[in-house]
Amino acid sequence: MLVLGIETSCDETAAAVVRDDRTIVAHKVLSQITEHREFGGVVPEIAARSHLEHLDRLIAATMEEAGLSFGQLDGVAATSGPGLIGGVLVGVMTAKALAAVHDLPFLAVNHLEGHALTVRLSDNVSFPYLLLLVSGGHCQLLAVDGVGRYQRYGGTVDDAAGEAFDKSAKLLDLGYPGGPALEQAAKQGDAGRFALPRPMKGRPGCDFSFSGLKTAVRQALSELEAPSLQDRRDLAASFQAAVADILEDRCRNALARFRAERGQPGPLVVAGGVAANAALRARLDRLAGEVDTRLVAPPLKLCTDNAAMIAWAGLERLRLGDSAPLDFPARPRWPLAELQPPGARPVPEPQDA
Repeated sequence: MLVLGIETSCDETAAAVVRDDRTIVAHKVLSQITEHREFGGVVPEIAARSHLEHLDRLIAATMEEAGLSFGQLDGVAATSGPGLIGGVLVGVMTAKALAAVHDLPFLAVNHLEGHALTVRLSDNVSFPYLLLLVSGGHCQLLAVDGVGRYQRYGGTVDDAAGEAFDKSAKLLDLGYPGGPALEQAAKQGDAGRFALPRPMKGRPGCDFSFSGLKTAVRQALSELEAPSLQDRRDLAASFQAAVADILEDRCRNALARFRAERGQPGPLVVAGGVAANAALRARLDRLAGEVDTRLVAPPLKLCTDNAAMIAWAGLERLRLGDSAPLDFPARPRWPLAELQPPGARPVPEPQDA
């Protein structure tokens, strides 16, 4: 089986063809970093226009690289939410048009499910597993028991980890995109110099909070009369260490709960854009070793938004007999908790952007 995947939920325009033997036949990603750099963040209108301008060409290039015609596909998958609604609509309408013209199943993929199932594409991980999903807009811990079967253990009560990375990088004037820039700065910083808080650490449960940590970075910066480059590197390192402590603590609680409920230790899977951070991976890998399980993380190119994960999630549903009607609505918000296993998923009601 072969599925074309389309991803346009934020600021990457991407297309990929994936086969059900876990082969990524072709994969194209067009970043919009240049368009958004001067604003220090993603501008939804600019993102949507860029998707509209480039998506058709990118799909054609992907199909050419794969050496396939549309008639050889078994389905077309597109991120149908959550995300910036303008961009989501571009991808969804393109996928629906291709599906209608070539008489193919349309697969409405939840972007978070794409991240959740990526390790089954990259590492052939079996169900069940514990997932830490960390990205710019999401931070949550979930038990993954199957396609569409997600039990939420906890999530952020305010900012996501990736959002805190990006905003702290902007405060420290480290460049754009903020997450990778802060990670690079932290490599040359002293993580013990600034005593930053660890919100939620030590508490029961699996919820996160990063807003107070971000505020503490602002306060620490304001107390420096003329912050030098080294000051900013030290503050970046201190911030990253605090995030690592929080994630480790929350994941330790989640692993204990997962083991108690399912009688096995994991594995612990980390996915999403923040999963590309090497320092955080190292900390979680150490935790996994301490509790006698293993950490599984996708390769870096599959951590950030990409179409291969969307194609794979669509393929997982397709081979279980699932597809979506062509009136399936694009959704700016679509919690994983609302998903159901293939064959039992209701069509969600459209929501205002």
